[in-house]
Amino acid sequence: MVRWLKTYGMFVAMIVVSFSGWSQRHLWTEVQVKPSYVYIGQPVEVTVSVFTSTWFTQGVHVQNIQVNDAFTVYFRSLSTSKVIKGKTYAGVQFFYNVFPYSDEDIVFPALEIEVETPDAGDYKGVKRKVRTTPRKIRIKPIPPGIQSEDWLVTHQMTVRDYWSGDLKNVKVGDVIERSIYREAAGTVSELIPPIVWDSLDGVSLYPDRMSAQNHKSKTAISAERTDRMRYLFEKEGEVVFPEMEVMWWNPRYKKIYKRTLKEVVVYVNPNPDLGMLESIKDSLNIAQAQAREDEIADKEFSFWGLTIKEWSVLILALIVGGYVLKKWIWPLIMWARGKYLKYRVSERYYFNQFLVRKWSGNSDHWKTALYRWIDELEVIEPSVKYLIETYGNPDKSIETYGIQDWLRLRKRYLRRNQKSTHSNWMNPTG
Repeated sequence: MVRWLKTYGMFVAMIVVSFSGWSQRHLWTEVQVKPSYVYIGQPVEVTVSVFTSTWFTQGVHVQNIQVNDAFTVYFRSLSTSKVIKGKTYAGVQFFYNVFPYSDEDIVFPALEIEVETPDAGDYKGVKRKVRTTPRKIRIKPIPPGIQSEDWLVTHQMTVRDYWSGDLKNVKVGDVIERSIYREAAGTVSELIPPIVWDSLDGVSLYPDRMSAQNHKSKTAISAERTDRMRYLFEKEGEVVFPEMEVMWWNPRYKKIYKRTLKEVVVYVNPNPDLGMLESIKDSLNIAQAQAREDEIADKEFSFWGLTIKEWSVLILALIVGGYVLKKWIWPLIMWARGKYLKYRVSERYYFNQFLVRKWSGNSDHWKTALYRWIDELEVIEPSVKYLIETYGNPDKSIETYGIQDWLRLRKRYLRRNQKSTHSNWMNPTG
């Protein structure tokens, strides 16, 4: 019995392998991961490809991608081809960047791809589904001596800070805001770490709302983040804002880069009206609590990576775009379509078709087009001979009649038959 089961199992396996081999020759997938051993936040370029020995009769569709413990950014798709042993295979490639945010290894999952392609030797497209192979991406530990809260991977960083208010004329009770702006190439805003603010003697700190944004093109991505802090000066005297160091890891040169924001010294003058200090504190506390609630609300109610505000702008743009499309663009399209359809059954259309074929030089084609045009004319005798003798140059034969001769002939015909030559469509009659 056991021997029979083994034999049966081998038989089934041979059948499966044989079908699998045919499928791979006709339609197969590839997943390229570069590099496959990265630091946290370092982008991994992933290219998903599907190839066929025939062709694709419809667009290729890839399921939505969710990589655990990583941010995934889709860039674009690209038609391509591959030559193997002298045979050309048609293909479509999809390009992604994966940004791991955990110190655990991650897996780019198997994907289901829907295609429509004919069998070899056939022409009719058949809908099929193929799956890719999952690919593991290993995560390197952060180099020693660097704190995880300061870690950022980018090949280019811009850092600037801004102060609101006059730092040379500060008195007790004044509030000044500092903004630190960072722009990083080749990363997403979620991976730019928050600024760590130093506590200061005689100064209360009230964090303001952070703002961040991603910028994506067809081939690259960059991110920006602005952190803000409001300072309430409660004591007179000198306040020193120490220099601030911003660092990042450059994967191209495999080294740490640093940017230092210079030390700032502020002299706080006395203020005789100290009764308003508590009122200012209450206002700042309320504003800080509101900023936190807004950030939490944005995170809780984000959908597909967009906040409520971003969705509101998108929906409003769609509504306005739909109204414009219905009110102006669609009627214009229908008017143009009507004009084009009317042109397609006009005498002018068939004459232009004849000129195109006449220009190509194939006598069989242009003669057929010539007689089709003549069918649209109101003449006593629908023949080339009658047309040339009546409206053209009878000293020439049909073979020696050039394009300019035919243009002049049609012009005389229209003039004698009082046909208007005015049209919005281009016509080589001049």
